[in-house]
Amino acid sequence: MRPSRTVARAALTAALAVGALPGLVGSHEPAATRTVDAALFEQVTLANTPDQQGLGPVLLDASARSAGVLSTAASFPEAGVEGVAPLGKRAVPEVARAASSWDWQPARFTLRGEASFYDFGTTAMRDVPRGTTIVICGSGGCIQRVVNDYGPAKSTGRIIDMYRPDFFAICGCASFSGTTTVTVRVY
Repeated sequence: MRPSRTVARAALTAALAVGALPGLVGSHEPAATRTVDAALFEQVTLANTPDQQGLGPVLLDASARSAGVLSTAASFPEAGVEGVAPLGKRAVPEVARAASSWDWQPARFTLRGEASFYDFGTTAMRDVPRGTTIVICGSGGCIQRVVNDYGPAKSTGRIIDMYRPDFFAICGCASFSGTTTVTVRVY
């Protein structure tokens, strides 16, 4: 129900009065400026450039060193030049073969009927208890959800009420549609 214009004007007047009179709502003057004691600060030197890292070479701990170390006299062989040493055999990991396709596990039962949407952010079914995992399939695709509400009424003929974004994700219909035919697999 829409509020009357008198109620709306009174609410707007009250809001403006509260904003215009900050002393009545608990505001206060800002505190006086205080000086900060310089002894509270220490000088810190950050090692973010090579010239600020301190004296001597930077030594890495054992976890940061690589397995192989190049000396200053080491050279890299050029491709196509005689005397290139063959590379060692590289390990080939074995990867378990995955099936090229997958399927849902067998459902306890399947329902087919009309679905509608509403804006309460829940998935509601009357034929299954709350906490039941279901897969809802429509002409636009399938989604998996958990039932967390009871409804719709049996007299409506619908089997499920869905959250609006879920409904339009699976229905494949125009945004002005109210119902769509779905298949619900209950697990």
